[in-house]
Amino acid sequence: MAAGALTREGGEDAFRRLFRFYRQRDASDLRGVLDFSAPGGQVFRSQLSVSSVSDQDAYRAGLQPVSQWKAYGLSGYPGFIFIPNPFLPGCQRHWVKQCLKLYPEKPNVCNLDLHMAPEKTTDLWGQSKEQLRRKGSSKREPRSLLEKLRWVTLGYHYNWDTKKYSANHHTPFPSDLAFLSEQVAAACGFRGFQAQAGILNYYHFDSSLGIHVDESELDHSRPLLSFSFGQSSIFLLGGLKREEAPTAMFMHSGDIMVMSGFSRLLYHAVPRVLPNPEGTALPLCLDQPLASDLPLGSVIEHSSEEDWQVCAKYLQSSRINMTIRQVLAEGQKFPEESGTNGKGQAPSEDSYHENSKVKRHKPNTV
Repeated sequence: MAAGALTREGGEDAFRRLFRFYRQRDASDLRGVLDFSAPGGQVFRSQLSVSSVSDQDAYRAGLQPVSQWKAYGLSGYPGFIFIPNPFLPGCQRHWVKQCLKLYPEKPNVCNLDLHMAPEKTTDLWGQSKEQLRRKGSSKREPRSLLEKLRWVTLGYHYNWDTKKYSANHHTPFPSDLAFLSEQVAAACGFRGFQAQAGILNYYHFDSSLGIHVDESELDHSRPLLSFSFGQSSIFLLGGLKREEAPTAMFMHSGDIMVMSGFSRLLYHAVPRVLPNPEGTALPLCLDQPLASDLPLGSVIEHSSEEDWQVCAKYLQSSRINMTIRQVLAEGQKFPEESGTNGKGQAPSEDSYHENSKVKRHKPNTV
């Protein structure tokens, strides 16, 4: 059955049917997948709050002036905003390097902590960079620790057992990522957004992310921000129930999604990661060099050529996604909890990320 026919079908878990369709490695019918580089149909231009972000602050975050961004909405999904790559040339490289080199460092938490001693996960970059740099195309080569990374949590660390955040499992949120998130949120009409928790996802061509809703944050009035880098993916955005068939769309390197209002609590998933549509090893936007003169106060840092070679090799078969959220409203506190230390982690990494050998698709966070 074609994707279009599945999209029109409702009924019992219509979302799962379309997820399985796009999950197939041989699913070549991608005509039903929206591409915001050529919008049409249910896609319309969305207005941004241009005056909420100065050009200087946009530059400091590595972004074009908001007046130059294109933003789109989707009919039937109020509060959903899609912003095709608004990053300045070379600036995506900074966020890729942070996600691979800095953000996995302690005290942040990652999936490898579940089955490795703490001293083994203190320097994933240092333990992996030579192996990645030398890596060929053979699938028989052992994977580096960075290639085994599936998720990293920042700020308030999500408790995978209780599906909650708590006050006593918190580490400082990265200031550069907080600044980027605050500018994007302000441009979308959410001034005063506070980046308090983040989950970084690391995908490979055999990865997917199961069907789920992001509802663990105590304040749902604040948006969820999603940033993608590297190879492309198919993203499915559904309804309030899994019986509603989702809309499929491409996410390419540099694209940003904002889920707010009605769309904040909709089911969504990533069934498949795809090679970027340009047919090159890396998207062309990642080949662009960073300007030599960065603005005063920029959170963007120049990457050494050596570091970027490692990142580029990783991204040839991978995609990185950062999802940022505000957990608490202004002045809000966590409810008192009994019988938990707030530090429970995921029972297994496969219950979060799906790979080609895993058939179950549970609701998850992000």
